[in-house]
Amino acid sequence: MSQSLSASDVASHNKPDNLWIIVDEQVYDLTKFQEEHPGGKKILQRVAGKDASKQFWKYHNESILKKYSKQLLVGSLEGKALAEQKTPPTPSATPPPPAEKESEKKELVVPSAESGTVAPAPGPAAAEEAEAMDTYGDMVPYADPSWYQSYHTPYFNQSHADLRAEIREWMEDAVMPNVTEWDEAKKVPDEIYKAMGERGYLAGLLGIHPYPKELAGGRTVKTVAPEKWDLFHEMLLTDELSRCGSGGFVWNVIGGFGIGCPPLVKHGKKELVNRIVPDILSGDKRICLAITEPGAGSDVANLTCEAKLTEDGKHSIVNGEKKWITNGIWCDYFTTAVRTGTPESGMQGISVLLIERSMGGVSTRRMDCQGVWSSGTTYITFEDVKVPVANLIGKENQGFKVLMTNFNHERIGIIIQCLRFSRVCYEESIKYAHKRRTFGQKLISHAVIRLKLAHMARQIEASYSWLESLIYQCQKMSDYEAMLKLGGAIAGLKAQATVTFEFCAREASQIFGGLSYSRGGQGAKVERLYRDVRAYAIPGGSEEIMLDLSIRQALRVHKALGMKL
Repeated sequence: MSQSLSASDVASHNKPDNLWIIVDEQVYDLTKFQEEHPGGKKILQRVAGKDASKQFWKYHNESILKKYSKQLLVGSLEGKALAEQKTPPTPSATPPPPAEKESEKKELVVPSAESGTVAPAPGPAAAEEAEAMDTYGDMVPYADPSWYQSYHTPYFNQSHADLRAEIREWMEDAVMPNVTEWDEAKKVPDEIYKAMGERGYLAGLLGIHPYPKELAGGRTVKTVAPEKWDLFHEMLLTDELSRCGSGGFVWNVIGGFGIGCPPLVKHGKKELVNRIVPDILSGDKRICLAITEPGAGSDVANLTCEAKLTEDGKHSIVNGEKKWITNGIWCDYFTTAVRTGTPESGMQGISVLLIERSMGGVSTRRMDCQGVWSSGTTYITFEDVKVPVANLIGKENQGFKVLMTNFNHERIGIIIQCLRFSRVCYEESIKYAHKRRTFGQKLISHAVIRLKLAHMARQIEASYSWLESLIYQCQKMSDYEAMLKLGGAIAGLKAQATVTFEFCAREASQIFGGLSYSRGGQGAKVERLYRDVRAYAIPGGSEEIMLDLSIRQALRVHKALGMKL
């Protein structure tokens, strides 16, 4: 039976074998629950005997209290009415402060220049929020992001840790033992892609936050409440998928979808989105992005695939070709860049259409490429395809804006994958170097090998820190603001990440020697990733184009912001 308790009563239950906490004036006995807590015992023991409302709402939603109240609720604080269950804030909102007692010292506040509201001043509360999480993984230095290894982070919390564990368990059980076989077969089983939809992962990869539950037909990710979903969850999802060490696998399950679906969701007409997207997010249908042509890659303004309006103005007739299109051979839908203006109009004459294979006139054939074998790289031919005007994405002749806002999302995906692949090369190398013996000692004992590992680690960590910073800015900015302010920086990091990946793949190959030259065996991941390098250095904007864009865009933006030279 629920009882009335004083704060001092609760404070006396502050030991690991006698652990109570307060959440919203209600008292819970977590002594036996410690073993079940997904975040581990330590995080509970730090708040033993205290009001843990602030920490609780940082990581959990209302359903958790409902789930465990019957078995864990002891009572409520004396003289207090049962607190109303509060709805946790979305990631973009400022969370309400916890209720304070009269005897407690008020928190200092400072004005926020961005919003005009008040925010807590740095102090003990801020330090408590930044508490490092428990260690996770094999603890090889630099083989995982530092927050996996009990380093402090301002970006990740327990919801991210829960998602990490969920994805890793699935990957290690259902995917990683089979990746080499799938790569050789040049196809990932359809049930794996379907599982991506059923587990809610596809809807989490749209660059949208909070999680688009309604668009996904009510489907959610098991370990993350929809309102808590942010761009760092999406980043983590791509990162953990990439641990398999196969660009072919990652591109198969998120490549075409991750760049083809966001423009439709963000810029398509509501009726079109509602008709098409639910089947895509469930994993029943597939979509890809069709921009690149035999004569137009990074130079998008020169594409020639043509769409002409019919006399009645109800349809566009599309003719042309697309090349190097990821997933195209399996896709039902093609988010396609077409020329609707004159050839001389350049980027001002580009539109984006959703072309459906069922419309007829769409033919696809597989292309054999150097790497990413299981990704389904495709050559597409459109012959007199009749597309309803309702399938226009964005506005006519303004498709370049749609594509530009999408490029940030595409390039960040490439960056995440490159940096995790770099970590895979590094981790495989450091583990092998502790096993392999040459000239009477282990490889790791040779200074030249340690130097290779050190150069790999420094580039990975520097690039990853830049990535976290840019993801945070994307989280705070609108797509349009991010396109203007971050396009150059993201382009620069895209080049940095692909150069880092290429460096790590080469150095790993040198460490493995002949084992990285043959397919399969101990060096399988390194051999496969070395083949995949060019698939990251060229698509999404070549390194040379990206580096030039990074400076031009930065100068343009800062001139508008008042740059003084």
